[in-house]
Amino acid sequence: MPDYPTSVLLPTTTWTDACTELAAQLENDELLIIHDGANDPVTERDNIPEGVRFIAAGEPERCSGKANAIAAGMEAARYDRVVWTDDDFHHPPDWLATLNADYEDHGPVSEVPYFVGCDPLSILLEPLYASAGSLPLYLGNQIWGGAVVFERNDIDETTFLDELRQTVSDDGLLMEYLEVTTVERTHNVHIGGTIREAVERPVRWTQILKWHFPIAIAGTWLVSLLVLASALLAPLLAVTVLTVLHFAVNEILGVRRWTAMLAFPALFMFVPLILYGLVRRTFVWGGRRYRWRGKFDVTVVE
Repeated sequence: MPDYPTSVLLPTTTWTDACTELAAQLENDELLIIHDGANDPVTERDNIPEGVRFIAAGEPERCSGKANAIAAGMEAARYDRVVWTDDDFHHPPDWLATLNADYEDHGPVSEVPYFVGCDPLSILLEPLYASAGSLPLYLGNQIWGGAVVFERNDIDETTFLDELRQTVSDDGLLMEYLEVTTVERTHNVHIGGTIREAVERPVRWTQILKWHFPIAIAGTWLVSLLVLASALLAPLLAVTVLTVLHFAVNEILGVRRWTAMLAFPALFMFVPLILYGLVRRTFVWGGRRYRWRGKFDVTVVE
């Protein structure tokens, strides 16, 4: 197989296990650790592995910190083949090589996240994150920014980067520029930790759908309301059906989690959170608060 050097973009302000895992996989590749500025803890790292570079993205002005980091990484990357990834899941030793092989077979490729809760609310919502989030990615050849590979000539890079610096969601925007094949690999991504984080996450996801995929969020809201109404009218039947369906979803995704049993009570929290996410004026992500008035109208509040 031809050897194509790859630029791996990893936004993070601290050196995590993912940094070590990815650095060990580099051959002729490079790993770009994209952080905010000189005061970030990751810059204090000693004994930097070969092939690793630190990129200071600076403070975002009209976009999210993640979008700002990806834009800076794309501009700094040396190679035409690019991988985006995150620091919150395990990257097995053959992860990068496998993604490159997938590109040779399919072109642009993405993997799938399965969100594992780290606080009571996130645990409760796990089954609906699986069915409303992970399953559509898995079945619909959609993009997860935590694991996607493509080449620069696969997109209109100049226009994309200009728009990326005016919005919140990196993968939401990339979906408008790139068609991918979703491969059958699911990664556990641990989310939450506090109730505040557990509330802010669905707000952000809802607003991503609102501005990038309004039909999808309208459909999700309508279907959720109908299922909730059915659950109120026939609770025993709903408990059985929802539980069985969510165990089936987990089987499709290749994940074994007892939390599928929470599908029925999760519904009563999920529906109000969608509404809350639609009407909320600001949300917090990565320590910054954003006001998102339109797809390309973002204010960093603090």
